[in-house]
Amino acid sequence: QVQVVESGGGLVQSGGSLNLSCVVSGVSISLYPVGWFRQAPGRQRELVANILTTGTTHIMDVGEGRFTISRDNARNTASLQMNSLKPEDTAVYYCHLYTDYWGQGTQVTVSS
Repeated sequence: QVQVVESGGGLVQSGGSLNLSCVVSGVSISLYPVGWFRQAPGRQRELVANILTTGTTHIMDVGEGRFTISRDNARNTASLQMNSLKPEDTAVYYCHLYTDYWGQGTQVTVSS
């Protein structure tokens, strides 16, 4: 049984930082590109960043210069480091193993 579990969300003030973790079990994360997505109330789910199996990363405009994505294949985990957070970053953040598996999400709330 494959499980994808996100953690690390919470309430933070504007300008603060959070590090989101994605722990995978039941499958080797090394086989998959990994993406972090987010969904705010009333909005579509959007890609924030992804990292390929090669380690190549892509940060979308919403996180450019502020977010860093990484993976640790040995630990079967992926992470999203978010700095200089803004209220518009408030959303549920999801970890996705392309194209098969999603986690349940972790809530990030940034207060102004």
